[in-house]
Amino acid sequence: MRKMMFAKVFIVLAGGFVTSAALASSPAAWKDYDQRLIKACIAASGLKEVKPVGGPIQYDDRVPVTALVLAGRYPQKHMNNRPGRELCVWDRKAEKAYVSEADQLLPK
Repeated sequence: MRKMMFAKVFIVLAGGFVTSAALASSPAAWKDYDQRLIKACIAASGLKEVKPVGGPIQYDDRVPVTALVLAGRYPQKHMNNRPGRELCVWDRKAEKAYVSEADQLLPK
């Protein structure tokens, strides 16, 4: 009886492990995530001709954000089409992008 109970518990636990392993993010899921992140960051940007520089920087779940550096040109007339950089921080829980000027990341 005890062996039968142990076997049932083992099967249930093993089944849960297999299910959770199957739910791990696939390459397609990561690609979709990156596309949503990039699209949201570009939409939040104030730069024109904006594009990502490098890839997303993932933080662990204790700080549920992803960062992305953007490069483009300032659209304001007084900025004379100068190049600029922004840092986009994507809140994974809210799925919202926040952008801040980051010209200090430009080479001098």
